[in-house]
This record gives sequence, structure tokens and C-alpha cells, in this order.
Amino acid sequence: MLRRAIAVAWAARRRAAPNPWVGAVLVARDGQQFTGATEPPGSRHAEVVALDAAGVAGSAEGSVLYVTLEPCSHHGRTPPCTDAIVAAGVARVVVGIEDPDPRVAGQGIAALEAAGIEVVVGIEAAAVNAQLRPYLHHRRTGRPEVVLKLAASLDGRIAAPDGTSQWITSAAARRDAHQLRADAGAILVGAGTVRADDPALTVRLEGYDGPQPRRIVLGRAPRGAKVHPCEEHVGPIGPLLDRLGAEGVLQVLVEGGATVAHGLVAEGLVDRLVCYLAPAIFGGDDARGMFAGRGAATIEAIRRGQFVSAEQIGDDLRVEVVPK
Repeated sequence: MLRRAIAVAWAARRRAAPNPWVGAVLVARDGQQFTGATEPPGSRHAEVVALDAAGVAGSAEGSVLYVTLEPCSHHGRTPPCTDAIVAAGVARVVVGIEDPDPRVAGQGIAALEAAGIEVVVGIEAAAVNAQLRPYLHHRRTGRPEVVLKLAASLDGRIAAPDGTSQWITSAAARRDAHQLRADAGAILVGAGTVRADDPALTVRLEGYDGPQPRRIVLGRAPRGAKVHPCEEHVGPIGPLLDRLGAEGVLQVLVEGGATVAHGLVAEGLVDRLVCYLAPAIFGGDDARGMFAGRGAATIEAIRRGQFVSAEQIGDDLRVEVVPK
């Protein structure tokens, strides 16, 4: 049932922010199952969606509720989910993980147990942690998760010596990169990339009707550039991340270029790296590399991480790494 709740939660991935995208499955005493996923901010949470569906069909009295994240116990834009669960007569609640939000942080579980409801926590916790990674990072640090996206040849080059780069990777990889854009609350690029490539930085997926991410340029974007309307930022990136976090942005996708990528890695600001590697080789040292700037001076100083996934997309390889 928790695995089903996780599957249901994906439907809310791009509509719930800055709230978490949560899934719930309620199993009534007669075996009927009712699902719910988080609605847009200000609307119902996943638990209440499932409870309402059960209420229409009969009753939630004595039911078991499976939910990916700890139910909230505070008044925000909506009343506490714990109050609705108790009022419905739910007998048992199975929770994927606790919510690190300080307004919840175990208080939802405590409220349910105080009402005599049995609570089980930690089922499919690894899968829920992976699904809610940007939300959890934001609640724990106050900053959005920073995802650095790179597209390169097999020998680590992102552009030819003359600056041309369209296209190193396949159409399938570029479509996948648009999925990353759709998941992000903001996209960040350097002004040099805007001048060189004139990107629009919009989500262009067939049938996509979700929100467009905020577009942020480090430096000044030329007049008439496709990235307009955009936000321009001059200065350190750390304060920018603090501000975006305070404004409810859960994830920032960084799309270039090599100077920006180098600066973020050097400052330890990258939380996840997604690299599309094409089966192509420039075969020399004059093509442009992924990073522009001084790297590790010794093997001991090299920056290491952990492979999260590797999969073939079209002709290319998509590799995901989390820095240590």
C-alpha cells in the first residue's frame, strides 16, 4: 500500500510546491481502497483527498491510512490533517517518513497516537526520501536543492573550439532535460550562456500544461534575449539561494555554462549533478570542457561523489551523481 501511495504521489510532483507531493491510500474495513494526492497550495492535502473519497463511498471508520509523509498537525492554508484523520475514525496510520518541517517534525505522529490511533513509521522510507528529496533538502537547509545539468561528449567537452554546441546529445536526451526543467522551481544560467546560445529556458514538452520555472541570469541579459522576462542577479550565489529558499523555491536547475558550473562546484553548492554523455569524441584538448577554471591541484584534492543512477536515453548515457 505504501508503494501504491508513492506511485499516486507522482501526480502531484509539479503542482504541489512549495508543499510536499504526498500520496495516500485509505483501505476501508470492507477492503475498498481510496487514493489521494496533494492538490495545489491552499487546497486539500493527500490524506484529506483520500478521506473525502471514502466519506462519499461510505465511511472511514476503522480504516487503515497509508501516507508517504507524516500528516501535518498545524494550521496553515488548510486545517491540520491529523484533525481530519481523528474525526474520520481511522484506526491505524502507516507513514513512510517523518516530516522535517519544524511545524510538524513528529508532532503529527504524536497527535495521532494521543488520539488512540496506532501509528507505524518507516515503511518504504528510502523510496519516499528519494521521491521527496528537494522538499526534504529545503526544509532541512532553508535553501533549494541545486541540480547541475551538463551535456558533454564522451571526452568531457561541451562545445567545439568555435563555440558551437548544438547538438552534442540526442533529441531523446534533450527531452529528458526538459523533464528536469519541469521539475524545477527556477532555472539558473550565466549571462555568457545567454549571449552565446540565446536559450529561452522554458519547458517545451508535448502536452505540458504545468507551471514554467523562474528564469534567473547571473549577470545582465542582453536586450531582446529569449530568456526575458527574467530575473538578473549580480553577486555571490549563496544569498540568492537563501532568498529563493525563503520564497518557496524547492529546486534550482543550473544549465550553464562552464564558468558557472565551476563556481558552484568550487563553493560546494551543487547537491546533485545530472550529466548526459554522448557517444561522441572531439579528440583533442582545444574543445571546451565542462568546467572553466582551476581544478584540483592533487589527486588528494579531487572532488568525489556517489553514482545514484546510470541509464541509456536514446543514444546517450544519463549519469546522476551526488557529491560527497
